Amino acid sequence: MAAQAQQETAVGSDHDSTRDREIRVEQEHLDRVYRRLEEKIHEAEFLMHDAAQRGQVGTPGALAERDAQVFRAGVHLNRLNNEFEDFLFGRIDLLLGKDGKKGPDGAYTAVEPAEGAVREDGTADIAETLHIGRIGVLDSDYAPLVIDWRAPAAAPFYRSTPVDPGRVVRRRVIRSKGRRVLGVEDDLMRPELTAFLDGHELPVVGDGALMAALGRARGHTMHDIVASIQAEQDLVIRAPAASVTYVEGGPGTGKTAVALHRAAYLLYQDRRRYAGGILIVSPTPLLVAYTEGVLPSLGEEGQVAVRAIGSLAVDAVGAEATLYDSPATARVKGSYRMLKVLRKAARGALETDGAPRLLRVVAFGRRLELAAKELEGVRRTALGGTAPVNLLRPRARKLLLDALWERSGSAARHTDPELAAELRSSFDDDVSSEDSFLEFLDAWWPELTPGSVLAAMADERCLGRWARRILNPGEIRRVARSLRRDGHSVHDIALLDELQAILGVPARPRKRREPGPLDHLTGLEELMPAREESQRERAERLAQERTEYAHVIVDEAQDLTPMQWRMVGRRGRHATWTVVGDPAQSSWSDVDEAAEARDEALGTRPRRRFRLTVNYRNPAEIAGLAAKVLALAMPGAEPPAAVRSTGVEPRFVTTADGSGGARDSLPRTVRAEAARLLDLVDGTVGVVVAMQRREEAARWLAGLGDRVVALGSLEAKGLEYDATVVVSPAEIADESPAGLRVLYVALTRATQQLTIVSADRDEPDARGVPDLLRD
Repeated sequence: MAAQAQQETAVGSDHDSTRDREIRVEQEHLDRVYRRLEEKIHEAEFLMHDAAQRGQVGTPGALAERDAQVFRAGVHLNRLNNEFEDFLFGRIDLLLGKDGKKGPDGAYTAVEPAEGAVREDGTADIAETLHIGRIGVLDSDYAPLVIDWRAPAAAPFYRSTPVDPGRVVRRRVIRSKGRRVLGVEDDLMRPELTAFLDGHELPVVGDGALMAALGRARGHTMHDIVASIQAEQDLVIRAPAASVTYVEGGPGTGKTAVALHRAAYLLYQDRRRYAGGILIVSPTPLLVAYTEGVLPSLGEEGQVAVRAIGSLAVDAVGAEATLYDSPATARVKGSYRMLKVLRKAARGALETDGAPRLLRVVAFGRRLELAAKELEGVRRTALGGTAPVNLLRPRARKLLLDALWERSGSAARHTDPELAAELRSSFDDDVSSEDSFLEFLDAWWPELTPGSVLAAMADERCLGRWARRILNPGEIRRVARSLRRDGHSVHDIALLDELQAILGVPARPRKRREPGPLDHLTGLEELMPAREESQRERAERLAQERTEYAHVIVDEAQDLTPMQWRMVGRRGRHATWTVVGDPAQSSWSDVDEAAEARDEALGTRPRRRFRLTVNYRNPAEIAGLAAKVLALAMPGAEPPAAVRSTGVEPRFVTTADGSGGARDSLPRTVRAEAARLLDLVDGTVGVVVAMQRREEAARWLAGLGDRVVALGSLEAKGLEYDATVVVSPAEIADESPAGLRVLYVALTRATQQLTIVSADRDEPDARGVPDLLRD
């Protein structure tokens, strides 16, 4: 239905998809904007050159005028250059307004549509189109090419919702890189309208196309359903920010989109309150890429940080995940039990085989020694404190000096307290300045890093010593082996972040700032502003430096492990929260343990709960098949109601089809099905396989183009494709104790067509239907 709706609204070549044509339209506008920016840069450069020429006159008045003009031109030039990259991100198409007043940016100021803007037959004309970006740009006739996102005219881009659309008919997010438009995504604020732009029906891309198809379907029932979708999503977007807003909903209910629009709405409503930043946590890098396209960065303060769970701790520990653990290993690393293991490992890492076992110093002309047993007692006493391990080093240093002082016998020889104190101070200064003592302390109590402790845990003997009675031998072996690989897994990042909290970072002396070259300059160079950070550079720097946020949005929250919840919780200690999830889609096996960790991260804040009930992504034919798996995964769970039907049933294929029954035909079968679907749909095709098949599946599809993507079952969460190929449901279901829920997710990614490819383990019947999906 979405493809049909797109075809009906398409203009131009029949060989191009609506998405391709709309990307080309936005590219043409972006090219025009860049040409205008280049003109403005040349103008600013001319003004600076002209001002420099004025300085040759030599009169005080001319010099002052020169300095002022150079300063203004320099600031303007810097701003243009700094904002030259990646700054156009939105567009709104508006009905005719109630009045015709223009603001200073050239846009009309009307908020509500004029009477008669919508005709009685449900049609309307787009009267004004505004592009939204980081700075405002006017053409040579002072008409707006880009509206500054902070300007009043840009407010509807953030505030408009289907329940209260104002003049907005279509809101478009534009994803660009430099001078190239990469994609567009539309939201329809008035899906019941048939709107026209320049005489052609308004094209719609993405979820907006589905809403358009629903809104224009005949019959009152469908229109009532559209109103329900709009109302329940609007309640979430506009819910008060205080405390915790918890949003549940099955596949296709728009949870992610609602959460992202909520972030934009909250930030625009109260920018000062959220100057501390909004953190959006997504389970996979693929979903991060989608999220960044839907919610562009909002200006110079870097308020919105979008992070995959595997890159959340880069700011703290400098590590980013590139690997996935096996399900059995992931279950161990993600469980609460690892907290006890890490605490023991952080202390045990001090006692390596290479640690010195004898301290020998010379004080007051005498040689003093502490043997291994005494050193062990000092270490045990020092670690009895509650401070992070690295912050206990000063305590350990003092205890060593106490033990050496006691060994020297000097305390017993002096009864005068003042004399004894003076002598003790001299003793401490004498010993602690000795190279032998300093070298011993560095080797005996080194500054530990999260990476060094995790590396120590890769030694199975060490890990066995620290994890005894916490993990069983098989679990110890799997964890140690996984830590010996190059690179970190997604679950390792939470362990590294936990170790950062356990170890602590010693205070560093601040480096004194050296004077820069401009500090010594005078005259014209002083007035020329040095190159400032661009908004993007500033946003990236602030995002890296920030470790706590004012508002935290957790997408696909049901997949977070207890250790990952602890990592996220540290970044939202004083935040308000929006938590989005669906228990039926959880890939974590111990739901109760994860819920306990989630509640600990959220604290005692009050909860406000919402449930989205309408599935507008999947047609009823696909949703019905997925519901069979849901009944097995979570008996009694109610799936969201699918509200549309395409008449296209899911297709079942076995590896023997067209290949003479060869057992090695799986790659050929999958490739053939992906190629077939590419011919049937305009958009993307996702091929979902068990996690261990990710790399080989990518090889199967090589050469088919960038509209087809291979992804592991855990990577499919939150994503959608026009068509999906799910390979071997049994393999996906058997991956982990949560495998049936993961399979349910895989079956609900398609907006139009679904193909199931069965292998031997699926035990397909004569029609190719695997055992898991039969009635």
